[in-house]
Amino acid sequence: MKSVTRAAAAVTLALALAGCAASGSSLLATDAPRALPDSGPVQVAWGDPSRFSELTSTGNRYAAAQGDWLPKLAMYLRTQAEKQLAPGHRLELTIVDIKRAGQYEPWHGIERQDVRIIRDIYPPRMTVKFRELDANGQVVAEGERKLTDPGFLVSGGMLNDTDPLRYEKRMIDSWVRREFRAPVAER
Repeated sequence: MKSVTRAAAAVTLALALAGCAASGSSLLATDAPRALPDSGPVQVAWGDPSRFSELTSTGNRYAAAQGDWLPKLAMYLRTQAEKQLAPGHRLELTIVDIKRAGQYEPWHGIERQDVRIIRDIYPPRMTVKFRELDANGQVVAEGERKLTDPGFLVSGGMLNDTDPLRYEKRMIDSWVRREFRAPVAER
């Protein structure tokens, strides 16, 4: 009798979790966008999020796919790059991979399977391809960069910052400042 009750509870739980996953916005949706709308000198696109490390090696693929963290990071990347880009230049960015800071650790039990655990062994990582063009359309710089912030927990920052993307945004800030420093005369 106990095994029947446990089986029924397991089926009920699985259906409930499937319903929760289906009810929220998901990066796994086939109609999910793959780029920000064109606006200004910086274009940002991304590949198939279902292949991103955030979803393939996260410990809870469905929880990681929920929400709009990818478009938010893409918009933040655009905003920060526009600030650093030399006047008249254009920038094409493609997000190749993302692994957000933290990890789901399902072995803590069902009550914590949706909790992202932040530890220094789970730093944020991102792979970005870029192409910078000058006012004449000539390529000034291009390449692929693998970003990471292994000291993300000890880096400067507000102690009361509750932005769930704060570690990734700080990593983006650092890279954009280094990579797209406009000459002083052009700022």
